[in-house]
Amino acid sequence: MRFEIKAVKSPVGLTQFVLDAADEVDARQQALAQGYTVLDVRTNRMSAGGSSKFPLLMFSQELIALLDAGLGLVEALQTLSERHQEGQMHAVVKQVLDQLFQGLTFSAALERCSASFPQLYIATVRASEKTGNLPQALSRYIAHQLQVEALRSKLTTASIYPALLIVVGGVVILFLLGYVVPKFAAIYADLGQEQPLSSRLLMQFGTFLNEHAGVVGLAAAAFAAMGIVALLDPERRARIGEYLVRLPVIGEKLRVVQLSRFYRTAGMLLSGGVPVVPALEMVGDLLQPGLRAQLDLAVRDVREGKPLSRAMNACGLTTPVALRMLRVGERTGDMGTMMERIAAFHDAEVSQWIDRFMRLFEPLLMTVIGIIIGVIVLSLYMPIFDLAGSLQ
Repeated sequence: MRFEIKAVKSPVGLTQFVLDAADEVDARQQALAQGYTVLDVRTNRMSAGGSSKFPLLMFSQELIALLDAGLGLVEALQTLSERHQEGQMHAVVKQVLDQLFQGLTFSAALERCSASFPQLYIATVRASEKTGNLPQALSRYIAHQLQVEALRSKLTTASIYPALLIVVGGVVILFLLGYVVPKFAAIYADLGQEQPLSSRLLMQFGTFLNEHAGVVGLAAAAFAAMGIVALLDPERRARIGEYLVRLPVIGEKLRVVQLSRFYRTAGMLLSGGVPVVPALEMVGDLLQPGLRAQLDLAVRDVREGKPLSRAMNACGLTTPVALRMLRVGERTGDMGTMMERIAAFHDAEVSQWIDRFMRLFEPLLMTVIGIIIGVIVLSLYMPIFDLAGSLQ
């Protein structure tokens, strides 16, 4: 939950900012821990109704356009505030302006609005304050986010058709087992004919589903709810990720995807002027816990003076291509650009693998579903075939 904090802190004076907290007491304690004298705590009005997601990319694109047109930062933000008269964009930009008028830097003002601006964005702006090229830094962040979204969109698009196949196939199979099979079971029971083992087992299973449909439905709903809860819980999602990474082929590709995100983000920070060690520490959360522990070891080695390529390779955070390109980056002194090229190479590799995998997986999935339905139908009609054979 988000809370608006009105507080006083020397030498800033009176200030107002937003915090994410469990409740009002937690929000007050967080502000006190940061050295503020809290005057008022209230629920953030933007969290009640409407969209709570700040349009970060749109904000950045409009800010870049205004800065490139020759406006100063404060004037550009005032223009954005006037252009968006209501909604979250107006409220957040106004809050940032209030912090700037109190003498804070742009990155410090964004940090006070951390609920709307991720740490990576704040770090990018902070690095640009040293180089004096904010539009270029924001453009680099936008390009980074668009590339990440492109890969995520490709994965989502590729999974839609298999998901539809599984859902439709599952519905058909459940209809056959829960409705059609019990009808045939009643007919065969009236005939009193001996049935093949496969048909008898199918009839018993279908009859069980039909007689306990409510219990089976509740159990299925419970399992689905448990799955959703597991996916929403970060710790359980991390455990699932660790299990998937250990799978033979898919696990290696998932590892490459994580490393690609890691290299792209670290490269963006390095190109923006962030030193190597802080940049690596900042992007550690992009990795699974196992790889994150390896990154901590690599950061320790870099602090001790080892070359980045050797430290990353020793800790299992490279591929053969990445290792060679990191060495080239060390020789040329342009490690940020080289890391972004590593990410681009691996993104293209993963994209090609997804295309090949889906071309193989989709017909294989259709075949499996067809075989299951075929076995059910064949088991239903086998007693009829036996009866017809006995009458000849």
